[in-house]
Amino acid sequence: MRIMAIDYGDAHTGIAISDPTGLLAGFTTVINAYRPDRVTGQIALLAKEHRVERLVLGHPINMDGTRGPRSEKAQAMRQLLEETTGLTVVLWDERRTTIDAHQILMSSGKNAKKRKKVVDAVAASLILEGYLTYLKTHPEG
Repeated sequence: MRIMAIDYGDAHTGIAISDPTGLLAGFTTVINAYRPDRVTGQIALLAKEHRVERLVLGHPINMDGTRGPRSEKAQAMRQLLEETTGLTVVLWDERRTTIDAHQILMSSGKNAKKRKKVVDAVAASLILEGYLTYLKTHPEG
């Protein structure tokens, strides 16, 4: 089963799609759009093109476990994605993914300009890796 992970942001949305077996993170890209309907439209096209069967949306929860305005935006995006794609959308705790993505890119030697272009895709890859790891011990997902 192909799974798409989404790191939703106000201007840039990272996308990572698993391989056909659903075991490894593969394809990544960034959608540069401000309007949620444009983001969901692009996601729907990518999901169809790559035969995605499930979406995993990063859910920004505060470090203390509380939920704030970003969490509400993610929940609204989940509903919009389900309506637009007809696919199941799983909310996935994305705490630290962007921080970890920045650290990975800095350690790889990429300059700030290059990091900015790909950090959202790397964050989506981390969301996808976390979810795929979870599925190995919870196959019913």
